[in-house]
Amino acid sequence: MTSPIDPQDAIPLATLRADLLARLAQPVTYDVAIIGGGATGLGVALDAAARGLKVVLVESHDFAKGTSSRATKLVHGGVRYLAQGNISLVREALHERSTLLRNAPHLAQPLPFVMPAYQWWEVPFYGAGLKAYDLLAGKAGLGPTEFLSRRETLKLLPGAQPAGLQGGVKYWDGQFDDARLALALARTAALKGALLVNYCAATDLLHEAGKVVGLICTDQETGNSHTLRAKCVINAAGVWVDELRQKDGQAIGREVKPMVAPSQGVHLVVDRSFFPGDHALLVPKTADGRVLFAVPWLGHVILGTTDTPRHDLAREPEAFKEEIDFILSEAAKYLVKAPARADVKSVWVGLRPLVKPQDDEGDNTKGLSREHTILISRSGLVTVTGGKWTTYRAMAEDVMEKCGNASLIKAILSEVTANLPLIGAGATEAPQHRISEPAGLHGYGSEQAAVQAMPGAPRLLGAGLTEAMVRFAARFEYARSVEDVLARRSRILFLDARLALELAPAVAAILEQETGLDPRLAEFRDLAQRYLLA
Repeated sequence: MTSPIDPQDAIPLATLRADLLARLAQPVTYDVAIIGGGATGLGVALDAAARGLKVVLVESHDFAKGTSSRATKLVHGGVRYLAQGNISLVREALHERSTLLRNAPHLAQPLPFVMPAYQWWEVPFYGAGLKAYDLLAGKAGLGPTEFLSRRETLKLLPGAQPAGLQGGVKYWDGQFDDARLALALARTAALKGALLVNYCAATDLLHEAGKVVGLICTDQETGNSHTLRAKCVINAAGVWVDELRQKDGQAIGREVKPMVAPSQGVHLVVDRSFFPGDHALLVPKTADGRVLFAVPWLGHVILGTTDTPRHDLAREPEAFKEEIDFILSEAAKYLVKAPARADVKSVWVGLRPLVKPQDDEGDNTKGLSREHTILISRSGLVTVTGGKWTTYRAMAEDVMEKCGNASLIKAILSEVTANLPLIGAGATEAPQHRISEPAGLHGYGSEQAAVQAMPGAPRLLGAGLTEAMVRFAARFEYARSVEDVLARRSRILFLDARLALELAPAVAAILEQETGLDPRLAEFRDLAQRYLLA
């Protein structure tokens, strides 16, 4: 039975650390214990809690600290997957795109794209594919695909290179704020009764008679360990799932082959003057065969992305010089005002957990699966990885279905989140503020009044961030450090690393008042340097 609480009407739920740890210490047997607080783990937590299950989730760092805060910020069906003939994946993603835009309109909104054509055949060729995209979307479509003349294309893409331009194709997808969406998932799951604790690492699995029956986790702030018993343990650690799979294999005496081949995606952020339009630009095929995006986001422009194999699993992966040079050189082909290294305000890198065939030893990540994969080991450990942000909800449903079929949980209810608004969704009318515009209170949706009621509401720190927002982050949004606030509660580090460095001391002072702990200012300064280009 689901909770009667409607997230859009809920009073903000306090996330005081002492209360969370006190609950974690209670001798409870959970229905579901989840390891990993990214898009997948948080989606599963919400789905399970909405079904009335007793849920706990632990995350070794901050929610969405890894890949889930480093997406290209697009809610999309996957134009590239359509070109590959993966119709089922596109159809599912288009359906989920519509669901996400409906359930979190303050964090995910439609965005028009224009594909400029510099060869005569590109408009009819790509236009036909995008018309098929419309057909697959059906009633979930956001707007019709349109064939554009050269003049119309330049009007919609005022920063595009006019030399050689033949015309263009306009189509619709969506964009979102990934880290804040992750936070909304966590807080909505908490409203449904789930216990979620960040900075609490799962250090080992519990096994009895060859079956996994729980986990051991350690609070990263105090060093205290907790033993959590659960009927079903779900490994949703993203690119790090294989580490837990190895522990499980060792406990039951079975060899485990890695299932993830990490791929690195680099994004560069530049000033809006380089691409001043309200439409995103899509180049379907660059020199390396990948798609190039120029996406207006929170008052800036995101350029990306790359697809480079990685053999390590760094928490803060860094861009290779050739990746940066590639994005800048490709952008220069399509933008009148070509950005240089000195123009890049922030560079960030995400590791994608691509699913690797068991016999694959190659380095070509373009050919690996973007679809999610669910494995249940002989011990009963459930591992889920792969997929993408757009389909997080469908992935969670699939996980719950597989767990039910394996008798790890009671197979109760279904599609409990399809029409579940996330916290802050508020009224159903369309938001007045666009995600492509500079940040402010709009990302809080119906919680804006609650933020404004916090101490320090009139004090602007910079880039739309107020003292009240920092205090709200500490009291209601699980924030513990300067990085949590400037990287994920606000997105300033991802937009302008130098500005984030300037604001960091003020944020640190407020956090110290709120938590009584070291807000790790020195660590943040070191981190922010890595988001700058030398």
